[in-house]
Amino acid sequence: MHGALLLKELKRLAGEIDICGIGGKEIAAQGAEIIVDASELAVVGLFEVFSHLKDIRQAMRLLERRMEAQPPDLLILIDYPDFNLIMARKAKRLGIPIFYYISPQVWAWRSGRVKKIKKLVDRMAVILPFEKNFYAQRGMEVAFVGHPLLDTVTASGTRSAFLQNHAIPTGRPVIGIMPGSRRKEIATLLPVFLEAAALIQKEIPEAVFLLPQAPSVSAELLFQHGLGDCGLEVKIIAEERYNLMAACDAVMAASGTITLELAILNIPMLVAYRVSPLSHFIGKRLIDVPHISLVNLVAGREVIPELVQQEVTPEKIAGSLVRMIRDQTYRRNILSGLAEVKKLLGEKGASKRAARIGYDLIHPRQAGG
Repeated sequence: MHGALLLKELKRLAGEIDICGIGGKEIAAQGAEIIVDASELAVVGLFEVFSHLKDIRQAMRLLERRMEAQPPDLLILIDYPDFNLIMARKAKRLGIPIFYYISPQVWAWRSGRVKKIKKLVDRMAVILPFEKNFYAQRGMEVAFVGHPLLDTVTASGTRSAFLQNHAIPTGRPVIGIMPGSRRKEIATLLPVFLEAAALIQKEIPEAVFLLPQAPSVSAELLFQHGLGDCGLEVKIIAEERYNLMAACDAVMAASGTITLELAILNIPMLVAYRVSPLSHFIGKRLIDVPHISLVNLVAGREVIPELVQQEVTPEKIAGSLVRMIRDQTYRRNILSGLAEVKKLLGEKGASKRAARIGYDLIHPRQAGG
């Protein structure tokens, strides 16, 4: 999504450009030739990567051959550090300018990678406010361009119109169930989220439950992991993603970008995170951050409740969500913190500012023009 927005703005500056690489439907819609589908490489967890090694290695070979045969004028890297830094090393040998957009989470673990980034990358743009300072402390200048979600996350209609369109009575508490879009996340989190929803309904019988269906998620997968026999009425809605989020009074969500989307829309949430026990065991010894959610990391304090691994229980999730609905002081404190986070994310126009950096790498003589 962020890559597609960047390419759109880069095309405005540079006119017609040829694009190829890794991506999904949104990058393809910008006229890119998709050499490798991004969904083939989407995996979370240290040991979960092993099941995808064949796809990852094949993708590397395809991209290396393409860079050798047709060296591009610019290589744009987005997050995904272990893969992208190998691509950067190859591009550097070929003399290809490298623009890293969206920093990998080197501030959370393996901060030594900053040395490699500094050596290989020509320019870097970051989208989280604390990242600029982090790199500066390690002798690397980066540009904070603001968060691209500020340009895209907005409700297109009113809450009442959304509820009416989906035959949801107004005046009833609306709870969002958002277990992520990756197969592993859904398998891990959806069953416990549905159990939590059942407990919430006992406390708040009039509650309505909504589940946004991502394009990459089939209804079959959702029903396979608990939706078919949970005994709850859960409305699955495949469109109007941000209208759905904005209509919620509270949300149980997987850790990830969705937490910032909800923060921008000012929706109280609880964040849950689970990986394999072995990944968690090793991760605890490698990762050095006080919070798991982007919302709390940006705020520098706990604005929203977080649950990790064994803490992710139906009882704890339900207790937090019920409190968000009933305890108005607690709710106001969360809403105030979310407003603070949105302000810290910067100004709109992140993709335009990032595109300017990329364009200046292609046309260095016109830099600043």
